Amino acid sequence: MKKILRWFILGGTLFFLGKALKDNWLEVTSIRIDAAGWAILAIATGVTLLAHTWAGWIWTWVLQELNQPVSSAQFIQVYLKTNIAKYLPGNVWHYYGRILAAKNANVSAGKAILSVLLEPLLMLAAALIIIVLFGSQFAVNNTNLGLQILQLLSLVVVLGAVHPWVLNPAIRFLYRLKSKKSNSENQPISSLNIKRYPLRPLLGELVFLGLRGTGFILTMFALGSLNLSHIPLLLGAFSFAWVLGLVVPGAPGGIGVFEATALTILQYHFPTALVISAIALYRLISILAEIAGATLASLDERLAN
Repeated sequence: MKKILRWFILGGTLFFLGKALKDNWLEVTSIRIDAAGWAILAIATGVTLLAHTWAGWIWTWVLQELNQPVSSAQFIQVYLKTNIAKYLPGNVWHYYGRILAAKNANVSAGKAILSVLLEPLLMLAAALIIIVLFGSQFAVNNTNLGLQILQLLSLVVVLGAVHPWVLNPAIRFLYRLKSKKSNSENQPISSLNIKRYPLRPLLGELVFLGLRGTGFILTMFALGSLNLSHIPLLLGAFSFAWVLGLVVPGAPGGIGVFEATALTILQYHFPTALVISAIALYRLISILAEIAGATLASLDERLAN
């Protein structure tokens, strides 16, 4: 059923995007990028690469919250090298690579797993904060009170989920369940407890989303004119589309889901051809930035050795 659901979601989003591209093909092909636009796209790529590097640094903060002092440079390299694996089927191989690298660096298995679980949860919380702040900007009906309440409740649930009062009992329950299945007690359960609310990593994830959103805004700006009033709209729409790409199954790296959501929201505020071109270019920019990050991390690691 999971495989069927994944293929159904992927197929549905690709069909929607294909139809939108077909209906606006002439307008899309009429868009031209001048020299200034290419320069802006290059800046957008650099900003996106910076965002991924920053996310790797935040991962080291999460490990430090778990009392695992690690080398920031080494683990940023690991993060960048494994990031591209999220496009593999299953959408879990980047997490597996990070867990394996952390264990090889003498991080306990439990804390390595917990760190890669906390990171996307904090990303989700950061994105929901932005959506709550700017979500009304992209709503077709700004008076949709039910949607605003749902956004706020989702934020409360996610922020509460990473609180030690909630997270520690969940960790203890899962650990005991795993220990019963494996008949082992390799690690004191108290060592897996979160001592304080992970505020610094959460604030760091807000910066990460801000950088990713800036890359998307610059991509839109490279193709068409924008004004300052568009920034909250684009940042909120980007965060909402990014969250769905993160949580919806069957979309490695959010491919298809992010694009379909961004198009659905922004087509009411910008020309559809502009939005289609921008989201396609931004996907390319994101992949190029991730490839560049993995390549630079590998080169840096070789030079250091």
